Amino acid sequence: EVQLVESGGALVQAGGSLRLSCAASGFAFADYAIGWFRQAPEKEREGVSCITVSDGSTYYADSVKGRFTISSDNAENTVYLQMNSLKPEDAARYYCVALSPAWFVRPIRSFGRSWYNFASWGQGTQVTVSS
Repeated sequence: EVQLVESGGALVQAGGSLRLSCAASGFAFADYAIGWFRQAPEKEREGVSCITVSDGSTYYADSVKGRFTISSDNAENTVYLQMNSLKPEDAARYYCVALSPAWFVRPIRSFGRSWYNFASWGQGTQVTVSS
């Protein structure tokens, strides 16, 4: 059974930093793509960043490019999202998402429907950014 446990969400001031963690278990971690999505109240869920674990290739939404960095620790089956220069508009619930290799082609260039329809999702961690 796929399990994804997020942690690291907190209240931070604008301009500050946070590091989110996603501890994964129950699947072949090295074969998957792991993503971070977020959802703010009354807004649609959106993809933020993802990493293809096998080769470390990454993809970022334009809104976070240059500020967020995704990485993986394959020995610990953990994916991190380092978030710097946080803005109030980054406030949301952040979800860790695991996508099977059956549903993506490397390199990942967008967050297609497969992420929403076929991936496994964690419970999320809350990020609040005060202005």
